[in-house]
Amino acid sequence: PPEQAARMKKLQEQEKRQKVEFRKRMEQEVSQFIQATGEPRRRFQPMNKIERSILHDVAEVAGLTSFSFGDDEDSRYVMVFKKEFAPSDEELEAYRRGEEWDPARAEERRRLRELAAQQEEAELERGPAPPGPPNDYKDKYRHLIGSEAAKAAARTMEANKAYGCVPVANKRDTRSIEEAMNEIRAKKRQRQAEDE
Repeated sequence: PPEQAARMKKLQEQEKRQKVEFRKRMEQEVSQFIQATGEPRRRFQPMNKIERSILHDVAEVAGLTSFSFGDDEDSRYVMVFKKEFAPSDEELEAYRRGEEWDPARAEERRRLRELAAQQEEAELERGPAPPGPPNDYKDKYRHLIGSEAAKAAARTMEANKAYGCVPVANKRDTRSIEEAMNEIRAKKRQRQAEDE
């Protein structure tokens, strides 16, 4: 029937208008957020899937990073981050668990992990020295590579943090292979004990 079609069309137009208005509102909020100097991240109110996708799009166009958090559809919300304050894996994990992010506590945990890693490294260094090649292979190519240039280049090379060489601090799983294996073995033993 034509009146039903007209009603549908009217509803679709209304929905389209609402989306356009919502997008405009989000664009205003996002541009306010970009101009707010002391605000590295902003948490938006919970919103439905379509609204979230519009907000993600607005954030992407504005050159920001955005993530959705929250378990059930009703409470899912978007957080927008300025690029220079893009969240670390730890920060994201905290939000996924529904916790507040505390950089000081995370820094303390990171320091303890680093300390443990340094101690482990020191222990490894005290171990037997691995047998090396009898001569330095670079001697063979000295006429091609020189002796100083490569060292200077190696010293000045800065790793791009977002690519390639990942510093230990950025790895999600900072356990050594031994620690990981011990954990797996302990879980196995626990399972066996439970099965018996």
